[in-house]
Amino acid sequence: MKALKDQLKRVRQQARPSVLPVFVAANIVIEEDINFRQAMKDVQPLKQDPHVHHQPPRPKPRPLKNNNISQQQLSLQAEQALFAQMIGWFEPAEIDSQHRSPGTASNTLKKLRAGHWPVCAELDLHGLDRFAAHEQLTVFLHRARHLGQCVRIIHGKGLCSRGEPVLPKMVRAWLTHHPDVLAFCETRTDQGGSGAVLALLRRPHS
Repeated sequence: MKALKDQLKRVRQQARPSVLPVFVAANIVIEEDINFRQAMKDVQPLKQDPHVHHQPPRPKPRPLKNNNISQQQLSLQAEQALFAQMIGWFEPAEIDSQHRSPGTASNTLKKLRAGHWPVCAELDLHGLDRFAAHEQLTVFLHRARHLGQCVRIIHGKGLCSRGEPVLPKMVRAWLTHHPDVLAFCETRTDQGGSGAVLALLRRPHS
């Protein structure tokens, strides 16, 4: 029995793990860590920049040839010819005697004919071509809005025009599509009849 116990004791001693390499390895790691900290004690960490600096690509030494037609400059004569052709595309076939923009009260035209709003300014376009008439009408409407709401625009009946009258159609077409014109109608006979219109303008924002 004693011999069996001695044999088991020897087996336990052989199976017991050796702790010496573990302590040796641990001592080595600790020593290396201490040496690293001593070597790096004077090192200052770099400050990180939170911004991203974008560097655009450098331009080529020679500019590319511009083939964009919209950026090419035209001569004054060519621009006028192009503008005249463009206006012809939108020239109305008939003359509108009256107009009321969407959202305007239904009795606006009736009140406009009756003189409910006093005329605050008048523009005479006699003798002008369509280009000069369009320019003067645009400036006139912009300035007249600060004077009142109702204006009179005299475009004539075109009796002295060579061929078909142009201004009566164009002026009324421009007024129809102008954002500040609420309505327009022909004037009374004693005020010009079909040769002029009364236009009601939108009030400017205060």
